[in-house]
Amino acid sequence: MLTNNPIILSVQQRPYFYEADLNAQCSSFTLSETTSKHCVQVLRMQIGDEIQLTDGHGLLTTASITLAHKKHSQVRILDRTQQQATHSQVTIAIAPTKNMGRIEWALEKLTEIGVSEIILMKTERTERTVVKLERVEQILISAMLQSRQVYLPRLKGLVAFETVLADYQGFSHKWIAHCLDQDSKKSLSPAQKKESHIILIGPEGDFSSREIDLAMAPENQFEPVTLGNTRLRTETAGLVAGVLLKI
Repeated sequence: MLTNNPIILSVQQRPYFYEADLNAQCSSFTLSETTSKHCVQVLRMQIGDEIQLTDGHGLLTTASITLAHKKHSQVRILDRTQQQATHSQVTIAIAPTKNMGRIEWALEKLTEIGVSEIILMKTERTERTVVKLERVEQILISAMLQSRQVYLPRLKGLVAFETVLADYQGFSHKWIAHCLDQDSKKSLSPAQKKESHIILIGPEGDFSSREIDLAMAPENQFEPVTLGNTRLRTETAGLVAGVLLKI
């Protein structure tokens, strides 16, 4: 059973929270003010109640509240597991749209389906030049908790197009989704374990011809890919690419 609350997911499950400073060695932990407030003031939790915590890097713990305080609750760690990231590495590099709400929606959904990394990319035709990364990260955290995952996608931005090309040379598969007609475009299929994929999604107005040529040049070797027979909005293209590679 799902809920619109980004943190509390089901009455049958322990409340689930993100704590970036959590580590596998601690036997007790002081919750952040945000988590403490939600536990004590919103959920009315008391000493002895149990919650689950993740650090966003695979660590999942079950903890019992030992001090219920609205700013600095404390918990005792009951058990912990370190879950390995056995899935494939999928990176979505996408140009943020002028309407930031549309791209934020897409990034939320990409997090829910389990992509590994999100890059907000600056291209020649990217209209948005400022992105509030702290706001975007909070959206990703909420989506991670909503889907009860233990890995938070890495977030980068704004990263220049040329920098993305240079930094991901070692990936198994490198794709670029553009709107120019090309007979050589391939179709995406689900990434296999231990594979690494990166796909470039352009802005409103698409990549420039120079950028397409640069990505496909021998020194970069990005391959053109089709995302279907219709022309998609930037945020739709990013989500479709994520679904095709992850599901």
